[in-house]
Amino acid sequence: MADLLYGPDGPGEHDLRLVGDVAGKRVMELGCGDGTNAVALAQLGAVVIAVDSSAARLARARRLADEHEVRVEFRAGDLADLAFMRADSVDVVFSAYAVDTVEDSPRVFRQAQRVLKPNTPFVFSHAHPFAACVSEGRLVHSYLDPVPVAVTRWDETVTVYPRTLSDEYTDLVRAGFRVDAFVEPRLGGGTDLPSMVVWRARKEGT
Repeated sequence: MADLLYGPDGPGEHDLRLVGDVAGKRVMELGCGDGTNAVALAQLGAVVIAVDSSAARLARARRLADEHEVRVEFRAGDLADLAFMRADSVDVVFSAYAVDTVEDSPRVFRQAQRVLKPNTPFVFSHAHPFAACVSEGRLVHSYLDPVPVAVTRWDETVTVYPRTLSDEYTDLVRAGFRVDAFVEPRLGGGTDLPSMVVWRARKEGT
């Protein structure tokens, strides 16, 4: 069965069970990359709207959807600008390793909150901010003073804007979310430092 992947080294939705059943639901993916998760969502029965800021990544994603013969509505655009979507029109917003590539992540949270129906989830993952502080086992800068870093994702160099977990939690609450799940998965690689964070936040309201 198709599985959503939360990051390049796992885990998947089969392990974490944060998104739940998407059959018949309208799901928006922010930062679809090569389309792997968008295709998986469609295979699981979701009506999928996938957004990415890169024309090259969207081209790869469209090819993958065609290969798997699934329908996905792909949109080119800024993840922090979802003006093309009506408010309260989406059942799930999902994002894997993309939110931290947007400098103004609080605006992403506000946009996700606007398009979601009340009490529905925003599930997203990103690199753990601790990971940006350490290089080859050495502390290279303070966790409390996050600085942009260049990383390789989707076979290209992108800038990541790490934020402290407390700042991110505050941003989610201010955007109108209630955080009900927070996971720091234990991954392979022989390190004692967490390398990933997964959040589930529900839009407040009735």
